[in-house]
Amino acid sequence: MLKIENLHATVEDTEILKGVDLEVNAGEVHAIMGPNGSGKSTLASVLAGREDYEVTDGKVTFEGEDLLEMDVAERACAGLFLGFQYPVEIPGVSNLYMLRAALNARRAARGEDEIDAMEFMERVNEKIAFVDMSPEMAKRGVNEGFSGGEKKRNEVFQMLMLEPKLAILDETDSGLDIDALKTVAKGINALRSPERATILVTHYKRLLEHVVPDKVHVLAGGRIVRSGGPELADELEAEGYAGIARDNREQATAS
Repeated sequence: MLKIENLHATVEDTEILKGVDLEVNAGEVHAIMGPNGSGKSTLASVLAGREDYEVTDGKVTFEGEDLLEMDVAERACAGLFLGFQYPVEIPGVSNLYMLRAALNARRAARGEDEIDAMEFMERVNEKIAFVDMSPEMAKRGVNEGFSGGEKKRNEVFQMLMLEPKLAILDETDSGLDIDALKTVAKGINALRSPERATILVTHYKRLLEHVVPDKVHVLAGGRIVRSGGPELADELEAEGYAGIARDNREQATAS
């Protein structure tokens, strides 16, 4: 589904990604872990198409198409979804208005008619109950006045409504208490299917206790330096990133 080859990217003339290689197949959940400043959020932003990140080398394909040639809207219509580390507030634009516009844009891109109002509200009621949010919150401005945990629940609500092919969740677990974490994990697991894939960007193992990944990768120094199964998260929890970061510096010096 997603293939990243030798991806290099800069932010304000500072190189952050220094040759990322990654393949994600349909049906898989991948976790990307790593120390602060390693490039995890930059990778998520580059895949989503944020304009202030410049790709200087490499190739990214999504279902065989050149992802880097698509603008943000085209990526969303193709089935990408980014869950933000710091969800923004959009006063005056209700959750319901935004979600219906987004759904209809996706449907138009596929040559389908707009979603029926009754069908839309049935889906809203089903998904918002699933993430334990009040129906009134769906009518408010996007994330307007929401707590940190409510914003993260809202991100998962949006994801469930849009049913993306590839969900990229940038530290969706940060700042959550255990109940909110379980709710977020339940939403992520609900979308697991042979047709979809998920990339979880996280610092900590606790989310991975509820959403068991197929593969875990360590991003350090702008590159993926280790990959393994779920047991790699256990190793990182026990030993931290210091040894991996040191090995990466030594390899870079030797090369």
